[in-house]
Amino acid sequence: MTRTRVWLVLTGLGLLGALVVRARQVRRAAPELRRNVLLWLPTSVRSTASLQMARRVMGRPTPLIGSTRARRLNDLPEGRAIHLVDAEDRSGVTGALLWIHGGGRLFGSPRSEYEKGSFLAVKAGVLVALPQYRTAPEDPFPCAVDDCMAALRWLRANAAALGVDPERIAVGGDSAGGGLAAEVAQRAQDEGIPVSLQMLLYPMLDDRTRASRGGRGRLIWTAASNRFAWAQYLQDAQTLEGSAARREDLRGLAPAWIGVGDLDLFYDEVHLYGARLRRAGVPCEVHTVPGMYHAADVMVRPQPPTMTALWETMARTLREAVGHEGEVTRPS
Repeated sequence: MTRTRVWLVLTGLGLLGALVVRARQVRRAAPELRRNVLLWLPTSVRSTASLQMARRVMGRPTPLIGSTRARRLNDLPEGRAIHLVDAEDRSGVTGALLWIHGGGRLFGSPRSEYEKGSFLAVKAGVLVALPQYRTAPEDPFPCAVDDCMAALRWLRANAAALGVDPERIAVGGDSAGGGLAAEVAQRAQDEGIPVSLQMLLYPMLDDRTRASRGGRGRLIWTAASNRFAWAQYLQDAQTLEGSAARREDLRGLAPAWIGVGDLDLFYDEVHLYGARLRRAGVPCEVHTVPGMYHAADVMVRPQPPTMTALWETMARTLREAVGHEGEVTRPS
């Protein structure tokens, strides 16, 4: 057998072995969450080249659902935008949600949250504000959290014109946005700014990336991606304020709802942070979804009932904290 044939055979065996391993990982996901071609592709973001690819692919706009509308205002510092998603029939003075998009603090956009934002706006009867924030590595820590804090201050300053009660504002986000929302809640507490709820969906809380256990962190967002993202965001910052989990004193923070799948890389850090919040006297519910990998709720379309149920739980939690009843059709 020639060297070329040996190389081809070994390459084929390697690919077959990798496929078998990936099939085992995919089978751990709930059956309704396996309809996602990305589960079979390498999705790690751990280099400049893969980051540029992620920026082209991720963060695409999602559709508004239900009877909702969106408008963009370039009112944040340096002309950065804030997108307001609202039910068409919202009236009177209601609560609001500052919802921060994910993307590892490296990519993403407010428009990528239109679907989820409009669902929550109608179901909870609130105004949903989606801020644009600077991303790493071009703009490292603390740019992203500074921009999100500016959005919270803007929302409070303009509450009357927006039909919002400034004492009924929740902060939340998914993935990196959930981590930033936790940091915003911490800064708000330090500055005496009231926050009614922190709603964190599979949040990126801790720069000390934990080794995945029990098959977690193998699908969509991996430990390698997480380490790369934190390195790009923190760079040479000599601080313990770069991630929410680094804060030692959690007393006095807003009540928290945290959702995570049991296959998510962030499963352990979410449960550790939730336990710390409760020990500090902060009401905190950690909602775990069996067989869910990172961001599965936005990866599978049409959205399966388990993921719609997750969004319904979020909407109910938000409604009880700052909103009221509403109706919306399921995402399709």
